[in-house]
Amino acid sequence: MMVEYFARLALLLPLLGLAIWGSLRLTRFLQTRMVALGSGTARQVELVETTLLGPGIKLAVVRFREREILLGLSRQGLVRLGEADARSDGSLTTSAAPDAQTPGRV
Repeated sequence: MMVEYFARLALLLPLLGLAIWGSLRLTRFLQTRMVALGSGTARQVELVETTLLGPGIKLAVVRFREREILLGLSRQGLVRLGEADARSDGSLTTSAAPDAQTPGRV
């Protein structure tokens, strides 16, 4: 009885590992293929940079329609903190967002 159990275990564990490995490889292949198919269209939103400020709090710069928008991201949501024209040299001239919510809440 124990020999049969160990024989099944010795056969099924490598098959299970092979199935997991194969599904991961297939997922990676399909993801790269989908990215390659979608690259023909122009993207309107681009993530430029993110910075981690603390646990659960980030700053992100997003480029949208020739504008760069500074966002504060937290577990409660996101807030637009500033906006500037996108420049090719990477420097920004920021302006405060007129409709930004309370400054203490990021």
